[in-house]
Amino acid sequence: MDEYAVKMLPFQLRAIQKDWLAVSSTGDHVFLSEDQAKSLAQGHVSELPLLLQADLKAGFFTTSCAPSGSSRLLASRKAARRETLSSGPSLHIFVPTLQCAHSCQYCQVSRSLTDTKHTISHSALLAACDGVFESEAQALTIEFQGGDPLLRFDLVKSAITHIQERNRAEKRHIRFVIASTLHQLNSEMCDFLAQHGVYLSTSIDGPAHLHNRNRPIPGRNSYERTVAGIELARNRLGREFVSALMTTTKASLADPEAIVDEYVKLGFGEIFIRPLSSYGFAKRNQSLLGYRPEQFYGFYARALNRVLHWNAQGVELREVYASIILNKILSPFDAGYVDLQSPTGAGQSVLVYNYDGYVYPSDEARMLAETGDVSLRLGPIGSSLATLRQSPVQQQLIASSLVDEMDDCRNCAYQNFCAPNPVDAQAQFESMDIPALRTEHCQRHLWLFDYFFSALKHAEPDRLDLFHAWARPVADSEIVQCGE
Repeated sequence: MDEYAVKMLPFQLRAIQKDWLAVSSTGDHVFLSEDQAKSLAQGHVSELPLLLQADLKAGFFTTSCAPSGSSRLLASRKAARRETLSSGPSLHIFVPTLQCAHSCQYCQVSRSLTDTKHTISHSALLAACDGVFESEAQALTIEFQGGDPLLRFDLVKSAITHIQERNRAEKRHIRFVIASTLHQLNSEMCDFLAQHGVYLSTSIDGPAHLHNRNRPIPGRNSYERTVAGIELARNRLGREFVSALMTTTKASLADPEAIVDEYVKLGFGEIFIRPLSSYGFAKRNQSLLGYRPEQFYGFYARALNRVLHWNAQGVELREVYASIILNKILSPFDAGYVDLQSPTGAGQSVLVYNYDGYVYPSDEARMLAETGDVSLRLGPIGSSLATLRQSPVQQQLIASSLVDEMDDCRNCAYQNFCAPNPVDAQAQFESMDIPALRTEHCQRHLWLFDYFFSALKHAEPDRLDLFHAWARPVADSEIVQCGE
């Protein structure tokens, strides 16, 4: 056998404007001219420049025909991208109550401040706390969602205390996060949170006029009260224990620069430019709040340019969505962002223990239940993890998220980085088994991957260094949300 003979390995090609992108089965990529793309597609590797041939071998586009250890390395590289799914659920979301003082038009779960019907029972709460430890994951994030969990701080305290006591024997690494408006935060709460190292996440949709429009409360001082809560938490817990994110509504589209500038003004080191999710009450208000996907793309590009502008001025500000995409592209170790996992991370890397006494595979799945679609329930709280994993719903979620089995994904250049989102498909079409290209999830991520691959291709050295810094793993546990 000729030890210099070359064997072709699986890869995909994609045209991005005037550039051609080739992606191997390990997720390595190279940029090609049109002629080079044709030569590679035809297997005429010897016609390509020697340096490019070396890049193709290093990126597992080709391999030597002679026996070597490359097959083991190839298997290892591919396995590293799916490692997050093999360690068991690491993100556990508790929804103790739907009580909330806000009446956000885009919120999927809006309830009143006085609502006491939508609150978890104490027995179900403790059963959920015990269920967390059935996961094999050594690092666990416990995230409290709502509603506003601070309105039932008694339940939050009970859960944190029970989990901490149980963990004396379990010895897991546990991180607690509360997603809240912070309007109810007080010094007594801060004492408890500081004692247990609890992180806080809130929502800032932009300047005061926009935030108050998106997230109204009686008196229209929602922004001022949230900022006051941020300052209290920073003073008592530390700046690193407080984060914020935003949701893009139709009203947001006019001035992305002002939204980014607000995060700089408030001293945040991150901003997550998120599209509006079409769940629950947000789906009902699409005529008021919704916009075309293309409008979000333009908004996102302008917002990201503003983030890059501030970085060029020496202000460190990371855009989280960019970090998620760049992590997929540039890092060999996947951070495990649930929405882009195949098979899906819903129910496998995240579980939601809802106030209604049931376990759901994701936060979005429990939001669907608020409009009457309870088809994604995995089982009652207290069911064993093995039972939840074997439930028909979980099996269907897995089957509907396998890129190798989906026609639209099987030949997609981004199959290593992306995946169908069966929960989104259920929300949009009332069925998990929908061709991926029909879903907004697929269309948006095709655009995002095209955008960032093009940005990488044409980036100056300083910009490329920034993108590599942003590509460090961003776990779902760092991306918490308030209400929406």
